[in-house]
Order: sequence, then structure tokens, then C-alpha cells
Amino acid sequence: MTDQNNSLTLLDRVLGKATAAGAEAADAVVIESVSLSLAQRLGEREHLSRSESADLGLRVFIGARQAIVSSSDSSERAIDELVERAVAMARSVPEDPYCGLADPDQLAADFPDLEGCDDTEPDADILSERAAEAEDAARAVPGISNSEGAEASWGRSRVAIAATNGFSQSRAGSRHSISVAVLAGEGTKMERDYDYATTVHAVDLPSPAEIGRSAGEKTINRLNPQKASSASVPVVYDPRVSNSLVRHLAGAVNGTVVARGTTFLKDKTGEQIFPAAITIIDDPLRPRGLGSKGFDGEGVGTKRLDIIEAGVLTSWILDLRSARQLGLSTTGHAGRGISSPPSPSTTNLYMQAGAVTPQELMADIKAGLYVTEMMGFGVNTITGDYSRGASGFWIENGGLAYPVNEVTIAGNLEHMFAHLTAADDLEFRYATNAPTLRVEGMTVAGR
Repeated sequence: MTDQNNSLTLLDRVLGKATAAGAEAADAVVIESVSLSLAQRLGEREHLSRSESADLGLRVFIGARQAIVSSSDSSERAIDELVERAVAMARSVPEDPYCGLADPDQLAADFPDLEGCDDTEPDADILSERAAEAEDAARAVPGISNSEGAEASWGRSRVAIAATNGFSQSRAGSRHSISVAVLAGEGTKMERDYDYATTVHAVDLPSPAEIGRSAGEKTINRLNPQKASSASVPVVYDPRVSNSLVRHLAGAVNGTVVARGTTFLKDKTGEQIFPAAITIIDDPLRPRGLGSKGFDGEGVGTKRLDIIEAGVLTSWILDLRSARQLGLSTTGHAGRGISSPPSPSTTNLYMQAGAVTPQELMADIKAGLYVTEMMGFGVNTITGDYSRGASGFWIENGGLAYPVNEVTIAGNLEHMFAHLTAADDLEFRYATNAPTLRVEGMTVAGR
């Protein structure tokens, strides 16, 4: 990858060409990345791959019109063609009264060190050791009969953004990951499960053996599943899947769908939609967070946002355009690629931990479902209707009785949010995190 100064110099040159060609305002982004991954199966290396990329995106404005073009070629001739094409497009597209750059007083002024990049680049031998240790540990669990393989990977990226409003900054990020999936049983009674971890810094990764053992044990626990009877029961979401409920909330409070009126929460700001014990936060300034950033895709400064505070919906997730449509101010949540306009997106989103253990959360459940894996995406943001395939364990008398699969769980998000209880086992493993969650009165469709 090029260094920060080279990227910003390139963007400055692109913006200068755009304004000289007739653009009244413009912004541009360079996204560079490099990655290395290694996979093995049954102790044998299956592939080793390395990729590098560098892409440039340009957005130009003429009046209330905008156009966006992108290229992977940063040669002088390619940039000239890029600028010419962008300006020509901006002169012919329909007007958008809500597009435009941030005002100078909205731009980020402080850039804290969020420890978002690990400068250590592992070589293939290190990745091979991680993958081998994870798969060996998974296969060593008694009862494991086969392996889908293990993979260890590393990546580093840099995003540089500059605009004619004076913003010019870049940030770098890194990822270290380990994953493994194995099988148990024979014939038509085989079961599969997995585990994985991703961190910004290699030192924060769990040991590969720990990940492998977890994958093996999860797989063994799924053997000999039964069919669940259809019923209306409490459903408990394991932390591996509980974050999906927080993501559904994020989708429903995204400024774009709010501005369109296509969300069941469109008129709910200031209202109690969760129990008072629930708080949901997006914190882009969390050190070593997978989504941490000191400025968003429009150069606006970021800050912690309590989307749900004591159960009350306090804010939408907004970029500049959706904020203007709603007559509000951006929350600094613009995501940005090279070939599309900025749009609202979360960073490090999580639900705060509750006050009871997972065991206490389930203690009074006579019959219910503990979900560990989900399939499909049957969620209607307009109505809140929810229906997804699931597997996990049947709960009897407060404990896990036996594995179940091929069930569907259904409800409505508005009801689910209002009847939700959180356990105390929050861990920051993903970009969106939640503890074990219990939702009352859901429909389980089984046999």
C-alpha cells in the first residue's frame, strides 16, 4: 500500500482536476487493501492466497446534481477520463435537493488514536500454524468424524478521504481471523458446527486451540437432534445469534428507511420500545473495535450514540442526506464506498449487559427454545414481521434438554423488543454484539 501522504496527494490532484473541469464541489476516496489467507483440511494445506487492491472513487456536484464514478487505475490519463465522465454525468442527472458536502463546522477536528491497526504482518508460516492448531484441536474432540477445514487470515486496509470543503484525512485498519468447521456422526445423521474469531490486533485473538475445541464441542452437542413441537414459548438467543436482533433494530432506525417512511419505527422516537433495563449504543470511538473510526465517510466527526436509552428510542442513524430529509443533524454515521453515495451505517453497535446470568435467565422456563444458529432473513422492516429458520436446543425446566433443528421462529419485532430481557454475558467479539437474550411469547413451528 502507498503511504498516507501519497494517497492524500492523489486525492488533492483529483479534486483539483474536478473543479477545473466544472465541478462546483467534490469529494474523493481511495481505498487500499492487502490480505493473506491460508486454509487447510485434514492436516493438508488447501490454498494460500494473497490479494492487493487500490480503488479510487470520485463524487462531483453541480448545483443540486451529483454523480459518482470509480476506477482502479490512478494513472494521469485514467484520472482525466474519470473526471470528464463524472462532470458530464452530473450535468445530466436529476436534481437531488438533499445531496451535498458537510459544512466546515461539521468536519472532524480531533483524531484520537483508536488502536485500529496492527502493523505486524504475519507470514504464511504463522497463518499455517494458527490454522493447524485450530483444526487439530477440533478434530481431537471425541466424536468428531470429519473436517470442513480451518482458515487463518490477515488483512490491512487504508481509507483516505478528501473534499473541496477542506477535509483531508486517512485511517488504517487491520484484521486477524481464525475459523474452523468440523462434522460429527455418520450418514444422514451427521451434524456440523463451527467457531471463529476476528480481532484488530493479533495479540487479542483467542488461542487457535480454544477456537478449535469450541467448534468440536458445539458439533458434538448437536448430535441426535429431535423435532420441536409447535408452541408459543420463550426463545433464548445465544450470543452468537443474539446480535441479529440488534442488527434488525439498526435496519429499522436507519435514516434512509426512516426518511422513506418504510419502517415500523418511523413515528417512535421518544417512545418506550424496549424495557427500561435495555440500552443500545453505537460507539465508533471504542479502542480496538472492529468498526472504530474517528471520522465517517463524509468527514464528519464521530461520537458515541445511545440509540436506545433506558428502553426509549432516542435517535435515528443518520448521514448528511437522510438528516437533511428529516430536518435533523447528521449523527456522523455515513458509510462510504467508491461507487455509491454515502449512506447511514453503524460502527461498534452493542446492547449493554443485563443483571442476570444466562442460567438465571432460563431458570423459570418450563418449555422453550435456545437458539444457536439461524437461517434465512424473513424480516419485514415495514411491518416488523419476523420469521426465521433456527436450530439449537429445547429448554425443559430451566435447562437444555436436547438438540433441535429444522424449526421456524416467528413473531413481530415491535412485540419482541418490548418483551426482551438481557443476560450479563456481553462480550465484544463482532462489530455488533449482544449478551444472551430472552424473548417472551414467540411462535415456534416444528413438527
